[in-house]
Parts: sequence; structure tokens; C-alpha cells
Amino acid sequence: MEPTAERRVLPAEEWAGVARDHAARADALTQAHRARRAAGSRHAIDDFLYDYYNTKPSLLRRWHPGAGTGLAPTPDGPAEHAVWRWYRTGDDGVVELDTGAFLAERGDTVAFVHTLLAQTAARPAHTGCLGLHEWAMVYRQDDERRRHTLPLRLGREGTDAVVEQLPLQCTHFDAFRFFTPDAVPRNRAPLTRETQVAREQPGCLHANMDLFKWASKLGPAVPGALLLDCFALARDIRTLDMQASPYDVTSLGERAVAIETPEGKAEYVARQRGFAERAAVLRARLVDVAAGLLPVREPLAG
Repeated sequence: MEPTAERRVLPAEEWAGVARDHAARADALTQAHRARRAAGSRHAIDDFLYDYYNTKPSLLRRWHPGAGTGLAPTPDGPAEHAVWRWYRTGDDGVVELDTGAFLAERGDTVAFVHTLLAQTAARPAHTGCLGLHEWAMVYRQDDERRRHTLPLRLGREGTDAVVEQLPLQCTHFDAFRFFTPDAVPRNRAPLTRETQVAREQPGCLHANMDLFKWASKLGPAVPGALLLDCFALARDIRTLDMQASPYDVTSLGERAVAIETPEGKAEYVARQRGFAERAAVLRARLVDVAAGLLPVREPLAG
């Protein structure tokens, strides 16, 4: 693939410093997880990001310049990216993402991510779901079948009562698919994988947490800083997700956001809105990345 006119080339001393800073930031973000893993311990909040998203700290610390940015050679030769998947080295020693090769393998994924994120961004943010998806995942369920071993903050009867008193308004299929059978018909609308693009909305905690997933799917086309920004947002959201859940998280050093109370409802909505604002910026940047990769489409005549 020939480099595009928009390509910029970073001098070796510049990109090497950015790569070092990126690795240091990634190490700081994953330090607690790596320490727990070495000790053989688990954390019900933080480990979700690594288990559910199949995240590896070693890949988080690997810096990518993003599509359209080339890396000038060092005195010792081309950037180490030269041997990484989907990169190419020009006759001038500049290393850059081979977008043609990347799209040949990931084109359908890029198109889907662009459509999903662009359509989500175009909708108003709905808040006030109160994180009841986590409650719906344990509604009328035997304790041994729960996803977490943490105790229920309100007990079994108290937990079920909250689900029965408050409306379920989940819009995120990947949360809805874990609802218990008794909780499914209580949701405001049925959700399917086929309706995901039509239902996703930018106020949803999990849709905003998933920005990290979509950044990962776009792989080396996403600049390293954007990937870590999405990861940091997902980690912050996950904390609220569990604080507002039916689980007692005090053993993890966290306090509950009691969404069954007026005070808890107000706190949840305020924090949800703050996350939606942060996510809107990152979602727009990911849409731009995906759009920049896709072939230009001619407007329809008429």
C-alpha cells in the first residue's frame, strides 16, 4: 500500500519518547491486577476488564501511532513495529500501518464498529436505568448460580423486591443476555443481537465501557493514548457498576450506591451523566478512526 498524502512521520526521538510514556502509563493502570495475578488472588471489580474483554497487560503497554502516522527509523534501523502484524516498512525506512492489509482481514469489523458507534452517538443519552441490569442477573436465582461470590447487600428477598419495584429499562444486549429467565420479560423491551445497533444509546454504562472493546477491535489503527483513555474510562465505570449492584462490595474497599434510595438514585444518575460526557468524546474519536479507514463512498445520485 502506498502512503497517503495525509501521512505524517514522527522523528525517532519523538515517537520513542511517546512509546516509553505510553508503556509507563499502561503499567500504572495494570499494576494492581498484575500484583494480584502474581499472588494468585482475584478482584470482583477490576478483573472483569481482563476476563470479559480478554485484556492482556502486555498488549495494553504496546504503543501504536495509529493509522496515517509513520515512524522514522532510529540510528539502529526501523522501528520495532516493522515486525508487528499489519505494519509495512517503506524504502525510506519509515514504518506505518498497512491499512490495506488490515482492512483485508478486519474490514467487516471496522464497518460494524463505525456503524454502531456513529448511530449510538446520534441518539440522546438516557439515564436513570439505575444499573438494574446487575440486579436482573440475580433475580430469583439460586445463590450458587450467581456470577460473583460476594454476598447480596439486601439479601435474597430484598434484592428481588427491588427488581419488582423499579422498572427494568436495559438497552444493552450484552447485559440483557445475562438476565435470569424471570427477569427477561420484565425489561421494557426485548433485546437481540440483531437489534443491537438500533437499541444502543450513549447513556448506558456498558455501552460506554465497551468503547474499550471497540478500540481493541480497531487494533493498531487506534492511537495508543486513545486506547488507554478508553481503558481508564471502562475501569471507572466498572466501579460504579458494582457499587450500584446488589452485591456487598465493602470487602473490596468500596461503598454501596444504594439505588433503592432517593440519595442513591441521584448519585447514580449524576455519575452516569458524567461518564456519558467522557464517553462522547472518546466515541467521536473512535468514529473518526474507523471512518478514516473505510473506503470513501460516493453519494447517491438523485
